[in-house]
Amino acid sequence: MPYRNLIFRSLYIIIVIIPVNSISAQSYDSKVEKLATEIESQVIEWRHWFHQNAELSNREFKTSKRIAEILRDMGYKPQTNIAKTGVVAVLNGNKRGPVVALRADIDGLPIKERVNIPWASKMTGVYNGETVPVMHACGHDTHIGILLGVAKILKDMKDQIPGKVKFIFQPAEEGAPDGEEGGAELMVKEGVLKKPDVDAIFGLHIKSGLEVGQINIKSEGIMAAVNSFRIDIKGKQSHGSRPWNSVDPIVTASQMVNNLQTIVSRNMDLTNAPVVVTVGAIHGGVRSNIIPESVYMLGTIRTFDASMKEQVHERIRKIVQTTAEANNATATIDINNGYPVTYNDPKLYNEMFPTFERIAGKENVNIIKAVTGAEDFSFFQQKVPGIYFFIGGIPKGFDPAKVADHHTPDFYVDDSGMLLGMKTMTALTLDYLHKSR
Repeated sequence: MPYRNLIFRSLYIIIVIIPVNSISAQSYDSKVEKLATEIESQVIEWRHWFHQNAELSNREFKTSKRIAEILRDMGYKPQTNIAKTGVVAVLNGNKRGPVVALRADIDGLPIKERVNIPWASKMTGVYNGETVPVMHACGHDTHIGILLGVAKILKDMKDQIPGKVKFIFQPAEEGAPDGEEGGAELMVKEGVLKKPDVDAIFGLHIKSGLEVGQINIKSEGIMAAVNSFRIDIKGKQSHGSRPWNSVDPIVTASQMVNNLQTIVSRNMDLTNAPVVVTVGAIHGGVRSNIIPESVYMLGTIRTFDASMKEQVHERIRKIVQTTAEANNATATIDINNGYPVTYNDPKLYNEMFPTFERIAGKENVNIIKAVTGAEDFSFFQQKVPGIYFFIGGIPKGFDPAKVADHHTPDFYVDDSGMLLGMKTMTALTLDYLHKSR
């Protein structure tokens, strides 16, 4: 008889506990939905202001000042001047628990906007010593708006938060100016993941080629490691009519570009992981009839596998030296450290994947292949488990093939894409905190 009672009591516990957990999630989902919808128009206004006032990396002075003002109005006590122009705020829940960090990047790009909208950017900045137009051509203005919206929602739900939430507004994701530190790497160096110590971090990126309401995500490597390189070639200057008196660095550079392409096509096992080697700039010469003394080239490397990365670097150095020698020229190459792979922690991914499906709908969550773009969010993920994902930025019915790409003058993402971003980031935070107690 006691054994039968034990079985019935166990069944009773199972029947009671499962619905309680389910109801709890549903209860804060409805609250999040309500608060996100209520604040959406305000978030759009914020986004428009940040778009109009786009600033370059490590020069986001107005941007960070405005972020701090908005956070103070919500009741936060933001820290400023983190990693030069970053802003950080912490929300202390009413119960003890883990610490979740949420990140938004805040910098613009040296691009002149061509989009015909009332809130187009007319800002300028100084880039490489020149005054240039500045535009939010990668959607970071929406990331700021989304994270501010999440900060407001979670502030209003403080009683339901078992733990702490750290809001990180990060400068210089696009890369610090030459000779300066910046971005996520500097934030980590300055201790942004400490005091309180972060247990997990979440970040997102809006995407111009993805419909509003859609989420793109994958486990493990979602974005590539990136290294940039500079090759300097020195030859011998001569009159263009007497090339036999020269050591032509332009011909050498041309051969070098072609030879570098064989690294991907002939040296790398692409069934293992993608690899990209691109030469994006060649500078040399001033007149049609002068063979110059020197040429320099700039390029980028994208990899997902550490051993392949080392192999690519070794092959680039070998090709640069042997091609220069074959032309009686000399060459030097510098490959910078760049960003590591943006790596979604598999355990955290598996734990949180149901959140994406619950908030966006299973039919709207797409498991994608790795993206050869790069993100310095990866520096945070090197220290703590993290998840990075993409949300859609074009209204339904638009042809993604005809939408302007990121980092172009015609780049545009719609305000309506931010609502899902707010709801997803908020739900990820609440789900993680409740699961990890």
